[in-house]
Amino acid sequence: FSTIIAYIDDQFERYLHDESGLNRRHIVDNRVHCCFYFISPLGHGLKPLDVQFMKAIHNKVNVVPVIAKADTLTLRERERLKRRILDEIDEHGIKIYHLPDAESDEDEDFKEQTRILKASIPFAVVGSNQQIEAKGKKVRGRLYPWGVVEVENPEHNDFLKLRTMLITHMQDLQEVTQDLHYENFRSDRLKRGGRKAPEPEEMDKDMILQEKEAELRRMQEMIAKMQAQMLNKGEGDGQHV
Repeated sequence: FSTIIAYIDDQFERYLHDESGLNRRHIVDNRVHCCFYFISPLGHGLKPLDVQFMKAIHNKVNVVPVIAKADTLTLRERERLKRRILDEIDEHGIKIYHLPDAESDEDEDFKEQTRILKASIPFAVVGSNQQIEAKGKKVRGRLYPWGVVEVENPEHNDFLKLRTMLITHMQDLQEVTQDLHYENFRSDRLKRGGRKAPEPEEMDKDMILQEKEAELRRMQEMIAKMQAQMLNKGEGDGQHV
């Protein structure tokens, strides 16, 4: 998983370089604000690799644990696995993303939605790219001899809850990235003696920008000189009249 960690760090590095550059008004934010970590439903909780990986990234990105292929579990097995995973996350000191509490002035529907989303972690989801017919309508899901599992049916799995969490809490995810994960990266970079040398392509962009600004200053100085010469000439002509 070193490739994933390197990618997260690289996006922080690029943002730091752009933030420290001349053109800071148009920074493109490609930092990783959320990581869905998929956990196998076949085990009895977290595997050693799951623990190792999440602990390697939990100080760099918002980790959201997700149980994959939830249709392989009964509802009772699913709830048991969720509790087991949360217990092991706490036992190993893994930091996952925690949804913020709803503000007191929020409407009751939003408060209830937040409560349900919090209670659903880790989200147990089902995926499918097939459209099948269920109860006279086309739905995305999986067809089994015993029935149909609908991807977007909250009674079948947590896919809709996961999507709702991502949409309604995207701003908070970005703020946690900025205030916590990015600041940790930035302070660590400063402790180690400043930022990493930029890539050649980034250096070329900065050089082009600097050259354009220098050319603009030269043109402004030239125009100022021409205006001064015209003013002096006008004053001289006035004296000869």
